[in-house]
Amino acid sequence: MTPEQAPLPRGIRNNNPGNIRRSATHWQGMAETQTDPDFVVFADPIHGIRAMAVILRHYAHEISPLTIRTVIGRWAPPNENATETYIGGVAEALSISPDQQIDLGRSDVLGSLVTAIIHYENGQQPYSGAQMADAIALALGTGHG
Repeated sequence: MTPEQAPLPRGIRNNNPGNIRRSATHWQGMAETQTDPDFVVFADPIHGIRAMAVILRHYAHEISPLTIRTVIGRWAPPNENATETYIGGVAEALSISPDQQIDLGRSDVLGSLVTAIIHYENGQQPYSGAQMADAIALALGTGHG
């Protein structure tokens, strides 16, 4: 099977590149029909990326200090993931120490973190810069949609 024939990762298929689990939360942009029993399905990738950014911004109010280690420890807990490897991969992608404090109120930092998580979760990051910027702007309340 060539890479072009390989099925898309679940997160990409579900327009949920952060693999956000289903819960009682009714996310903006959720698909009308939820076809995945475990993960939210979004109508389009912008809303899936926006949801990731909203969750990460929420962590800023709950986690101290806010670092790649503390954020990914919450996003991808060790009972479900190889969390230390995940932390290292995301920190390397952002070119910072896993224990360096981060400011998720800055669109560039939030965008870089979301991009790194998407790549780690799916083995790829297929979204354009414009899609990422639109989703981050929506999460920060500065976009339209």
